[in-house]
Amino acid sequence: MLNDTASAVASQVHYRYEQVDNVRIFYREAGNPEAPALLLLHGFAASSFMFRDLIPELAGRYHVIAPDLPAFGFTEAPARGEYAYTFSQLAKTIGQFTEQLKLNSYALMVHDYGAPVGWRLAVAHPERVTAIISQNGNAYEEGLGESWAPIQRYWHDPGQQNRNALQDFPTPASIKWQYLEGVTDKSLISPDGYTLEGLQISRPGNADIQLDLVLDYASNVAMYPDFQQYFRDYQPPLLAVWGQNDPFFLPAGAEAWKRDLPNAEIRFYDTGHFALETHGKEIIPAIRDFLEENM
Repeated sequence: MLNDTASAVASQVHYRYEQVDNVRIFYREAGNPEAPALLLLHGFAASSFMFRDLIPELAGRYHVIAPDLPAFGFTEAPARGEYAYTFSQLAKTIGQFTEQLKLNSYALMVHDYGAPVGWRLAVAHPERVTAIISQNGNAYEEGLGESWAPIQRYWHDPGQQNRNALQDFPTPASIKWQYLEGVTDKSLISPDGYTLEGLQISRPGNADIQLDLVLDYASNVAMYPDFQQYFRDYQPPLLAVWGQNDPFFLPAGAEAWKRDLPNAEIRFYDTGHFALETHGKEIIPAIRDFLEENM
């Protein structure tokens, strides 16, 4: 066990950049590099900032790494047309990032868009993933809520009319709604998260990049059978900590893991898409206990 001084040093969060081809990835890092690693992958509309309370809580025992995906947070990525904003490419970039940081094995925590990026990493290198935590990170079609209907129309007919119908999606107002929807006591939601992400999405060109990613999300759904086969074949320990009022990813998506991972631990919380924002005090101990048991 670490003494108090060593624990305080280990919990100190560092803010770094790593050049991966033509992307300069911003990431948060804490903990002893010799300790078991934990890779945190955020989703939309977020960044590694969503893990700000979790990282120091786990850094005393684990080497915690939380990158910002390309087109999110403080990661510096090329303009649209100079980088393929697809989930396959995001996974390729993050995979190379893990190799450059010499993360040869790690537990994986995913949220929203971070989930299909993480599933791709796991399918490509199942031997590297020691355990999985999903906070509203989906892998089953029954997890897709009615809020996906206009997006699904865009998938089936990616013309300008359906793209225009989603113009309100990558906006500060929409992001704020995503943070607040399904939350009973909205005073628990700090404005820092949705304000930061609203500023990021307002950068020139970012809205179009986000609409490209929304279109490409169909490729993730097409790969759900592959992801589910990975779960069945490798039986990774899995903890789902799920905001049950999420309008995008329904509780059924978390419950579906029981088909492929009978030992999966599924926990629901009375909140929305960003469960850590309101229920961190309940979720963080659950994550800590899960990791201690499975790493």
